[in-house]
Amino acid sequence: MKIAVYCASSTKIHPDFFEAASQLGRELGRRDLELVNGAGRMGLMAATSDACLAAGGRVTGVIPTFMVEQGWHHTGLTHLIETPDMHKRKQIIANISDGCIALPGGCGTLEELMEVITWKQLGLYLKPIVILNTRNYYDPLLEQLQRGIDEHFMGARHAEIWRVAATPEEAIDLVLSTPLWDASVRKFAAI
Repeated sequence: MKIAVYCASSTKIHPDFFEAASQLGRELGRRDLELVNGAGRMGLMAATSDACLAAGGRVTGVIPTFMVEQGWHHTGLTHLIETPDMHKRKQIIANISDGCIALPGGCGTLEELMEVITWKQLGLYLKPIVILNTRNYYDPLLEQLQRGIDEHFMGARHAEIWRVAATPEEAIDLVLSTPLWDASVRKFAAI
């Protein structure tokens, strides 16, 4: 199985975020689950990749050519896929993985997470989505999503689109145990 991990490339963040990313990478490698990510050479992307590889795992990175030209890519991954743009990068990551885990991150990570949530709401992405809520980072987003449900911008069933984990091990367990989303969701995508 291949698990996509969305996360930050920032290096100026609390060490707890790095520790959680490293734990996730080690656990993916230990469980013989292939990591798929954005191929960054810094931040949580690198921490997750390095830990997975050190545990004997495999990492496929997907990155746009312009980022490779800037030298932003990790050069030690098992497999590197270059794409023409960010849109193709996200599509390939979603297509080749069997589920995704979102670690804390900035605008790019939030955008990737919200896009797969939207795709799943529309029945375009049926795989598990897990939010790893390290240091309660995602609490405000989870509150906003619940408010969207409470205010009827989403249906109550849409809260089942994502799962929330407190630890890297729980995040992997949730990806592995969450059933595929029912494609008939399209019938109730509109409120």
